[in-house]
Amino acid sequence: MKPLPKPSIDTGAGLERVAAVLQGVGSNYDTDLFMPILQATASLAGGAYGRDQEADVSYRVIADHLRAVAFLLADGVIPGNEGRGYVLRRILRRAVRHGMILGFEEPFLHRLVPLVSEVMGHHYPELDRAQQASVATVSTEEEKFLSTIASASRQVQESIDAVRHEGGTVLPGEAVFRFYDTHGLPLELIREIAEEEQLQLDEEGFEAELEDQRSRSREAVGEGQERLAAIREAVHSDEQAKTEFLGYDTRLVEGSVVVSLAREDGKSYQPVDGLDQGELGVVILDRTPFYAEAGGEVGDRGTLRWEGGEAEVLDTQKDPAGVIVHFVKVSVGSLRRKDGVTAQVEGAWRLPTQRNHTATHLLHKALRQVLGESVHQAGSLVAPDRLRFDFTLHRAPTSEEVQRVEDLVNRWILQAEPTVITPDRPQQEALDAGAMALFGEKYGETVRTVEIPGLALEDGEVVDSLELCGGCHVANTGEIGLFMVTGERGIASGVRRIEALTGEGALELVRRQRSFLRDVEGELGVPAEQASEEIAAQKGQRRDLEKEMARLRMQMVSSSESAEEQEVDGIKVMVKEVPAAPVGEVRNMADVLRQKLGSGVVVLGSREESKVTLIVAVTADLEGRVHAGNLAKEISAMVGGSGGGRGDFAQAGGKDPEKLPEALKEVANLVGRQLQGSA
Repeated sequence: MKPLPKPSIDTGAGLERVAAVLQGVGSNYDTDLFMPILQATASLAGGAYGRDQEADVSYRVIADHLRAVAFLLADGVIPGNEGRGYVLRRILRRAVRHGMILGFEEPFLHRLVPLVSEVMGHHYPELDRAQQASVATVSTEEEKFLSTIASASRQVQESIDAVRHEGGTVLPGEAVFRFYDTHGLPLELIREIAEEEQLQLDEEGFEAELEDQRSRSREAVGEGQERLAAIREAVHSDEQAKTEFLGYDTRLVEGSVVVSLAREDGKSYQPVDGLDQGELGVVILDRTPFYAEAGGEVGDRGTLRWEGGEAEVLDTQKDPAGVIVHFVKVSVGSLRRKDGVTAQVEGAWRLPTQRNHTATHLLHKALRQVLGESVHQAGSLVAPDRLRFDFTLHRAPTSEEVQRVEDLVNRWILQAEPTVITPDRPQQEALDAGAMALFGEKYGETVRTVEIPGLALEDGEVVDSLELCGGCHVANTGEIGLFMVTGERGIASGVRRIEALTGEGALELVRRQRSFLRDVEGELGVPAEQASEEIAAQKGQRRDLEKEMARLRMQMVSSSESAEEQEVDGIKVMVKEVPAAPVGEVRNMADVLRQKLGSGVVVLGSREESKVTLIVAVTADLEGRVHAGNLAKEISAMVGGSGGGRGDFAQAGGKDPEKLPEALKEVANLVGRQLQGSA
């Protein structure tokens, strides 16, 4: 073979380019990997691929981005505001934006997701399994983005109006960046709206804000990387053998040898031969029972003891080289390199963590049984005091479904099934057996599997839980004791979160609830089973009383002759301080008085301990002469607040209740100035 002129340079001849050559077409997009998606998109748009060069660019962006979106979703990535979730959201929104260029005004991208499965699903079955959830997630994201565009477009218009009101001709870069970053509004759309209003964008200011954000992101990522790099350099972890982890079988290891030490110095770490009493630092041992944080499970805590000394292990992390790093504080004596230590994991930390980790596996399987195979893990936290499990689902589960999940997990616990752990299993064999693997986790050729068999369902079917997992688990599900769901909510488009307690944490929750229930019984004076009925009855009585109070306040205000009604340049102005009431009620009072007045201005103020409410209403015939929003703004400034509104009706507030009477006395003068200005 003839040597390449530029060795080690990628030729770029990937699958799609080779396919283009073999199929005799001019580009990757003309192959059978893209054409079905391109043609389907063009059909939905009422056009045809290949006729219009500009439209073809949008068709290609949509096809390319749609494939990326479908694969990311199938791999368990979810739209979010950081990391790969943020990348997914930006890709999806860019595809939607090109759909808008083609004329799509409603969500369309989700309708094309099944086509990706048709084209590539026979090689990537994950696309088929995730299709229902992917369609729902894409649809939700599209609707949210289109709604955001509509809302943000209105805010852009308001900002433009404010700039024009102040005599400006340029929309500030800070505002442009806010619409772009916070609301997800494409820069092209912001520019288009501004150009229609004959305003320019401060693009230099926008770019400066964008660069500031990038710098902050780099710094945020960089801090963690710098800390890790500092530790690696200080303890020479790249040169050390991988730490031998013995913590699956024991929480106590005697005779561990200190390989390296580093003292914490602010954000940096300095290699040292010893750590003295009171000092913070990191310790590397040749072997350890301490589990390093991974797979959602927090790092272990405990103690290191040696002759004449002791150190508290505050956290445990793992270096990419496989070296386990113990973060310590020396409480007694001095710790030196090559010292022998007894390493002991705190049982009160590890044991509940194990219960929560095994319960998380049971929860994952139970969710898939109740809600369907489209459920995938999207994140987790396994700590001693609680567990948190994020999963993909395009809807909120019903309370009955959540209860059924909880019941299944507790049934599994009551069956006291043994946990079967296989430490070295060929990865492909484990996957073929149905083991769940998590996106974003790195697995070697051999893996550790955790299997919990024997969950008997109502129909007699028996199912198992089988996952690739390097974490710590109980030997038997009966050790978990009790599993209680404490919360379920949505955290992102297509992603839900369940929080739960096990063991002693669940027992303590039951005790707190029981105590609370006794308190409720005592306060209501009825047995617990009648508490909800009694509360409903009392709430009904309260609503009736509030309605009656509102009626009486309205009657008092509308029939009162004490309102300071006066004339300013021939216009009636009614000013009144009213009793403290909900703002909606004060608004109603102002509306009633405005109608009663016929033609004029109504200003109402009410005050509580530290709050002032102001309402200004102007009849329709005076809108051109007296502006309610401007009047409210001026009055509120006198009571330490702000506000504004429309020309006919406005609301404001303040923080100085004692200044309300004086502010109301100034209303006539403020109205007079507005009338003089409009003359």
